[in-house]
Amino acid sequence: MKKSALNPLVYSTEHGRICPGCGNPMAACACRQRQNALPGDGIVRIGRETRGRKGAGMTVITGLPLDQAGFVALARDLKKICGSGGTVKDGRIEIQGDHRQLLLAEMHRRGWKVRPSGG
Repeated sequence: MKKSALNPLVYSTEHGRICPGCGNPMAACACRQRQNALPGDGIVRIGRETRGRKGAGMTVITGLPLDQAGFVALARDLKKICGSGGTVKDGRIEIQGDHRQLLLAEMHRRGWKVRPSGG
């Protein structure tokens, strides 16, 4: 599917969301694969967020250079360690509750270069 200059398609009922960069469905986006191949600065950041959650905090892990299967497997292990729920969204692992110190130690034990983020 090609992107037209006159009609920039962003959604199709047949394919769902369409990438504005390459014009492919998001599942087959070539742009995102190139972006996800870049590992960033190589530092995993662990922080806490309450925004949009009515005051309930979540521990958020960002900066991991993993593919989707790697995110899901790591999130499953970390949720078991914390004894809490969570999810994987947009290249981030979100764990319910404030488990920053526990996850910081666990990620360091697994060999990641880890840094706390936020206040």
